[in-house]
Amino acid sequence: MSVSNATAPIGTASRGTDPNGSESNGGRPLEVLTMDLQGQTFALEATQVREILDLVPVTEVPGSEPFVNGLVNVRGKVVPLADLRLKFGMEQAPDTIDTRIVVIEIDIDRVPTVIGIRADKVHEVTTLDASVLAEVPRIGTRWRQDYIRFIAKRGDDFIVVPDLARILAPGAAEPAADPSKPGATPPTTSHRKTATLALAGRPGEL
Repeated sequence: MSVSNATAPIGTASRGTDPNGSESNGGRPLEVLTMDLQGQTFALEATQVREILDLVPVTEVPGSEPFVNGLVNVRGKVVPLADLRLKFGMEQAPDTIDTRIVVIEIDIDRVPTVIGIRADKVHEVTTLDASVLAEVPRIGTRWRQDYIRFIAKRGDDFIVVPDLARILAPGAAEPAADPSKPGATPPTTSHRKTATLALAGRPGEL
């Protein structure tokens, strides 16, 4: 089902999962929404996705970090907008006609939290068979192991399934690149402030 050119409800966020979002998939296939971030295919679990929006006006928050660079209005609720490209050590790029906002709901500290995720392009809802899901290798990747749930292989491409609950958790706002590797950005106090803003999207708190 293609969803790249329209606002589209996807599903209901999963409840009752491991609050860290790092549980094994138990040998079951995983239904995901695939999207692009700077040419790399990422996949968000379909149960976490509430809807997909065309780019809407973004209200910038003074003093906020680029990772959570503003707030958007989603059906009358104020929702923080996160840019996973920066969490994975990528550069920001200008918005295009393909830019979308994927609205997700996940449990953070056991509290359902609504957050918008900026995507360079959204592709489709698809199913990844359990046989193609693998843990992140200890070597050979430039991203932090604990920020990725699975790596999946589809044809000649690799799909990254990020651990959103861990990435967005308080105190986990440093870039996802391994800080021991050349070019990695070390965490700073200002990055930690972003985690607090990311949690501001809980219904009724803004």
